Amino acid sequence: MKPTLLVLAAGMGSRYGGVKQIDKVGANGETLLDYGVYDAKRSGYGKVVFIIRKDIEKDFRERLFDRIARNMDASYVFQGKESLLTEDEIKASKDRAKPWGTIHALLCAKGELDAPFTVVNSDDYYGRSAYETMGSYLSSITNDSAEHAMVGFVLENTMSLYGTVSRGICKVRDGYLVSMEENTKIGFDSDGKIVSHKESGDVFLTGKEICSMNFFGFSPKIIPVFEEYWEQFKRDNIADPKKESLLPGGASYMVENNKGTMKVMTSSERWFGMTYPEDKKIVMDSLREKITSGYYPENLWER
Repeated sequence: MKPTLLVLAAGMGSRYGGVKQIDKVGANGETLLDYGVYDAKRSGYGKVVFIIRKDIEKDFRERLFDRIARNMDASYVFQGKESLLTEDEIKASKDRAKPWGTIHALLCAKGELDAPFTVVNSDDYYGRSAYETMGSYLSSITNDSAEHAMVGFVLENTMSLYGTVSRGICKVRDGYLVSMEENTKIGFDSDGKIVSHKESGDVFLTGKEICSMNFFGFSPKIIPVFEEYWEQFKRDNIADPKKESLLPGGASYMVENNKGTMKVMTSSERWFGMTYPEDKKIVMDSLREKITSGYYPENLWER
């Protein structure tokens, strides 16, 4: 069974200042997502499912989806701030302005997940080798497998020059995840050192840490585990207008409660992505170099 690609594309883009999921960066108006889906298709993925907001549906279809759907089995689902909530929970969370995070997003798409699947962000470039590695692994497991996987990246290869980034810092033992801590504000200090700004104070990092970029591979057996995590999260945070239920937290919950294991495969690819407006030029220049070298064709898809 061919694996599925699940794309998290419902983010608000507050730091970027726009809907970065469908911003044009390629030689012929392609988005960054086009290149990720192209790499996934070449790596053996059978279909792609996008998670989007209802308010971007029209632009999403015109700028990306209809083109992808002509070249690959594709569908999309919606994530909204009231999705998967009871009436009482909707009332209790009335002050919330945005959706509930990546665990919530994945559960909004659970009806589409009938095979092992990879979860990726819409605004990150992971490199084809990550899709090849994960695609090969997911093709080897069954829907009942409790051994999941992630592709981790070297922290110093994932930094932005223009501001802080959010990364899950991983503790790994014998090739398997022990724990993962979400660090929401990692950046460079005035001396060029990498520092994580935490509520408890700044913590300096070496840059060699293995970090999560939300490149996870799961069997469908993960869904009830995440549903359990999500219900617990709602009980603890339903009235908090900003708290998010995130995949690194869900992965740690799975491991720490012996509900599954997570194999860690490491990529040496250098990340680029669309976190800040200034990142766009770097993305465009990097893609142009890959086209010039023959890594990507000038025209990715049948138009």
